[in-house]
Amino acid sequence: MKTRFGCALCAIILGLSFPSSSQFLNKLKQKAENKLENQVDKSLGTSQPNQTQGQGNTNSSGTGTNGGNGTNGNSSNNSGGGLSQNQGGGGLISTPPDVNQNLSDAESAYKGGKYGDARYSIQQAMLGVELEIGNKILKSLPETVSGLGKDAPSDQVTSTGSGWAGLTIVRKYTDGKGKDFRTTIANNAIWMSALNTYFNSAGYAQQTGGQQNWKQTKLKGNRAIIEYDQSSGYKLSVPIGQSSLIVFEGVSFANENDMMSAANTIDIDGIKSMLGEQ
Repeated sequence: MKTRFGCALCAIILGLSFPSSSQFLNKLKQKAENKLENQVDKSLGTSQPNQTQGQGNTNSSGTGTNGGNGTNGNSSNNSGGGLSQNQGGGGLISTPPDVNQNLSDAESAYKGGKYGDARYSIQQAMLGVELEIGNKILKSLPETVSGLGKDAPSDQVTSTGSGWAGLTIVRKYTDGKGKDFRTTIANNAIWMSALNTYFNSAGYAQQTGGQQNWKQTKLKGNRAIIEYDQSSGYKLSVPIGQSSLIVFEGVSFANENDMMSAANTIDIDGIKSMLGEQ
């Protein structure tokens, strides 16, 4: 008979074959984060974890051999035993974790009593799903905004992999002559806290004259804060759920209306749906 852990994993694996609905995303968040990881946590309370895979990940993220050679490690003169200056190499390939494989590995590790390995694989599966969501959102963004073309090399999808609490998606649009528009979609508690400070402040309602550098507004029915700085231009911040927000930044836009028109080209409801936000 399958364990509850195994059944939950199988349900998620089956769900991954049909990843188009936001209901699946919410189901995955709840089952992967609450049921699977919680069961592993309970087991960790009475068993010694095996951290082999986790330690391997640490090595791959920056504690390689070059850093352990002292001050001569990057020197072109290797007479003292240090390494020569690197002259080439293609860098690292960005490869999202294989969700199905990690879920399978997690189930196998759990059944074998390797709880540290099981937890690591669950976290990697969650990271893989989050990166898939981020890439789908990035692809859904328009190719141009207000006559500005996308700057493809600056596209970014990053995640901390900590339970849907660190996903960031960035796209920049530019005319190559100093006019830029950048869209940042993020799940960031610090940014949300700062934004709520604006919403909770009564100062904006009391200022009726003169030049103000921020005010409350709306974008497609969503409350927002727009700011202006003489050196950096416009910034429009829009909450899109309990923990997610979109930040638009515009440089060298003629006025507030032009900035709002540019932001209006982004499908906010579509992004909400892909993130599973209400």
